[in-house]
Amino acid sequence: MPDAIDQLLDALCARQGVVCFVGAGGKKSSLYRLAQEHSGTVGITATSHIPYFPKNLEAAQLIASGNDLLERLSDLRKTGDKIAFAHPSDKHGRYSGLSHALLQRVKQERLFDVLLVKADGARMRLLKAPAEHEPQIPACADTVITLASAQAIGQPLTDRVVHRVERVAALCGLNEGDTLKPEHVAALIASPSGGVSGVGDATVVPLINMVDDDERRRLAHEAARIALERSDRFNTVVLACMNADNPLIDVIVR
Repeated sequence: MPDAIDQLLDALCARQGVVCFVGAGGKKSSLYRLAQEHSGTVGITATSHIPYFPKNLEAAQLIASGNDLLERLSDLRKTGDKIAFAHPSDKHGRYSGLSHALLQRVKQERLFDVLLVKADGARMRLLKAPAEHEPQIPACADTVITLASAQAIGQPLTDRVVHRVERVAALCGLNEGDTLKPEHVAALIASPSGGVSGVGDATVVPLINMVDDDERRRLAHEAARIALERSDRFNTVVLACMNADNPLIDVIVR
């Protein structure tokens, strides 16, 4: 019988290929957790900006530009199974993401079983709706994990909680300051202007994160059911608390 981590990887379709993380509510922590738990070869990168990789990340780190990155990545891969890589940035505290074309080349080199890619930014908020230029999902993506946080439910629609308040308000039919409910999280997950924006032909797996008590589980379950009713673009919604010892809470199936 598969253990909880195997079940999580399977539920998120995150065992192989290019897996992109979008939305808000724990993209980086989810990405790093899956990288830590995956038993195979793992590439960790981004197509959007990404903060400096954490010092406790158990992966080699490579920061280089253009073709030099690809050449050095091939050499580094010979000495380790997990590598975090990105481009340098002139902005302190973060790296620049790879172009879609370069990520496609990395995929073609077959250096990793799975490439985990941060493809969106949310400024540490719990929910977001993407701008027109977001998310940065490459055509080579196999899976898109679209995140939302259960901790947003019951909180007011403000820029402390939500990234791009005006877009979330328009998408959900809310005014700034209104209380966020499960149906609003569902709307963000299911909307072509929200969680399934720019996903192409990739497999889409919504992940409601930060489900850390029974009440949040109940509310997240309600949001998941509504999202499944509103979109045929995905067939499951995963409920999790990605920083818990046993992160998988539930898998809601159509």
